[in-house]
Amino acid sequence: MMTSEAFPNSSGSAPPRDALPDDACDAHIHVFDARFAEAPGEKLTATPVQATAADYRAIRRRLGTRRAVVVQPRAYGTDNSATLDAIQQLGAAHTRGIAVLTPEASDAELRRLDAGGIRGLRLTLHAAAGAPTRFDMLMPLAERIAPLGWHLQLHFQAAQIAAHADVLRQVPCPIVFDHLARLPVGGEHAEPAFALVRELLEKERAWVKLSGAYLNTRSGAPGYADTIETARALVRIAPERLVWGSDWPHATEETHKPDDARLLDLLGDWVPDTATRTTILAHNPARLYGFA
Repeated sequence: MMTSEAFPNSSGSAPPRDALPDDACDAHIHVFDARFAEAPGEKLTATPVQATAADYRAIRRRLGTRRAVVVQPRAYGTDNSATLDAIQQLGAAHTRGIAVLTPEASDAELRRLDAGGIRGLRLTLHAAAGAPTRFDMLMPLAERIAPLGWHLQLHFQAAQIAAHADVLRQVPCPIVFDHLARLPVGGEHAEPAFALVRELLEKERAWVKLSGAYLNTRSGAPGYADTIETARALVRIAPERLVWGSDWPHATEETHKPDDARLLDLLGDWVPDTATRTTILAHNPARLYGFA
């Protein structure tokens, strides 16, 4: 695993190319902390040995971001203790979280999570086998969290988005699609999934994370050139419905950790306009996650 000693689970050491707005947000990180037990049977070979909130502080200093969103990883199942702890360690005033629950969670648990900085629930079903949630939980979960003002964060493949179009059009809360909505890159954007994502963005029912370039590329690092047109298409449709995330500590990337500063530079390639980048990095996450 290639990493910098000073910047755990990240290659490189240089700062990003462009200065960031004061309240820039990294809207997608995970924390893996050995103080918290992984869910039974959920030990992942891709799980970093250590990727703690303290480790992330070094990444935050390097990038120049101020706010962060800690996303519950699959390895912890529905025990959100590590995520709640990371929110506190990184500063509750400028950190939010996304939890994982099943519909049986109590109202008291939802209130506890809300007080701890949770603002949404994630369904990670791009590889559904063994996941703590299922597709048939989507609507029941949406109905539970809508009164809280939370959103559903979905890590679905593009084909899964298209297959569940009818349900996604009916959910009573906002949807956040992870990692460029896992849309095919380098195409003509005629896919059913792209049409649905566009529809939901234009109706202000959805958001998309400009993240996970290495999950959606054939051309690969460092430029991820085949992602540029897909990202720019999303920017043309709804720049006010997009957020950026590093996906640190890049748990899917076992042999070579990406350079987080270069991933932030990639946002500059996707979004050349400075004012629009400021919207995506600061203004949009403030609205979506409820930062002051």
